[in-house]
Amino acid sequence: MMLFWKKKKETKTIELDKTNIPQHIAVIMDGNGRWAKSRNLPRIAGHKEGMSTVKRIAIAADELGVKAMTMYAFSTENWNRPQEEVDTLMSLLVQAMASKTAELIEQGVRLTFIGDLKRLPGNVRAKLDETIEKTKQGTRITLCIALSYSGRDEILRATNLAISKALNGEVKELTESDFDSLLDTQALPELDLMIRTGKEQRISNFLLWQVAYAELFFSNVYWPDFGKEALLEALIAYTERERRYGKTSEQILLTED
Repeated sequence: MMLFWKKKKETKTIELDKTNIPQHIAVIMDGNGRWAKSRNLPRIAGHKEGMSTVKRIAIAADELGVKAMTMYAFSTENWNRPQEEVDTLMSLLVQAMASKTAELIEQGVRLTFIGDLKRLPGNVRAKLDETIEKTKQGTRITLCIALSYSGRDEILRATNLAISKALNGEVKELTESDFDSLLDTQALPELDLMIRTGKEQRISNFLLWQVAYAELFFSNVYWPDFGKEALLEALIAYTERERRYGKTSEQILLTED
């Protein structure tokens, strides 16, 4: 697939291997606050712009052949932020679902949510349920939003479920497949690529189980400015890597032959 874009008055030609597109991408959407600060704007302005970026990137990913995206919107640790900021983020979330759902339906996007959702305010949970119901017929990309989420918390919740099943005699020996089925992401493809925007290089307690063999890509672009060009850069980097899963390069070549 040949892709073209203009940057600094130059046209670049990029080769993207359409046969090696990651099926499931996770995104740590970092940099909203710093984006706003760099423009002398309040932090909330960065969060607003960041929510618009979610829709744009989901649609761009779908056009490129990605089947699922999981975006880290609000962590369990974010509950420790100033209450005013938390309340504003919850309000923005409800507003975004109200204003963007119709377009997501038109684009064939199916929206899902993961995390400890019972901690969310009642009006937010009601809006999540409504949005899930309205978009459940989407047949293109699945957009999964992680809210009140942390990787450690997800693993603990899954472990407690496994213990309950063991005590009830439903499970005798837990396998990786069994554990996968207890995770929030059970309905999603295996994670292929994790992107973090905003210059930081850490995974911040996100999808700790799922990231085991995923490729990592760190972008210097703040999330509100992250567009299709930046997404393409990440996808191209992904297609240029060799995923060995513990094997040697020679073994991989023999498998491909």
